[in-house]
Amino acid sequence: MLNTQSPIPLYHQLADLLTARIRAGEYGVGDRIPSEHQLAAAFGIGRPTVRQAIDVLVRRRMLVRRRGSGTYVAEADHEVDLFSLAGTTSAFQGQGLTVDTRVRRQIKRVVVKGDSDNPFDGGEAFFFSRRSLVDEVPVLIEDLYMHPELFDGIDRLDLEGRSIAAIAAERYYMRPTNGRQTFRIAYLQDARARDLGVAASTPVLAVKRYLNFPQAENAIYAELFCRTDQFVFSQTIGGLADE
Repeated sequence: MLNTQSPIPLYHQLADLLTARIRAGEYGVGDRIPSEHQLAAAFGIGRPTVRQAIDVLVRRRMLVRRRGSGTYVAEADHEVDLFSLAGTTSAFQGQGLTVDTRVRRQIKRVVVKGDSDNPFDGGEAFFFSRRSLVDEVPVLIEDLYMHPELFDGIDRLDLEGRSIAAIAAERYYMRPTNGRQTFRIAYLQDARARDLGVAASTPVLAVKRYLNFPQAENAIYAELFCRTDQFVFSQTIGGLADE
């Protein structure tokens, strides 16, 4: 039951209690939960408090409201570890998903200018861009920059559908040791927006990723643009695990 003496707001307590029931299977996917009136009567609280609790779980995508019908347990979001050192392809596959990764811009050696966040700024790098789709729906665009000496000859490889982490390990005998990434909200324009299947007004998650190898720091730099309406992208706190 709810504790009226607790400093935790009642709506938050109710949201936690409903979450526990969903996770325990008391309310299964697609099940209708009790109405606001029923929950208010069961817990001796007002309907506005119940509505606040349900709003929390709707924002968490655990519940979904259906106009004129009620509130139902939503299908669980797929969660993809956005900082898997084994690579984004492995992160999708780890969830049992078949990801189709296609090259958007073919790899070539370029001069990087005017981007202070890019560790190759003022020098050269191998660059290419790719798009990942799940069930034919685009979910992720990656623009990758790679150390020109450490990855010498990569521009002669067929990268279509291949894991960059696997290529680094199998062909170049290199595995990342650690890295870092930053997050922000971005709005895409033109080709990127079309390729990701979003409007210019749709916010996406933009990530800048830096991977360190024993041979060199920041040997791979990537800019990722992720559709959060399709997946929950996560990052484990407390350390990195090389899968």
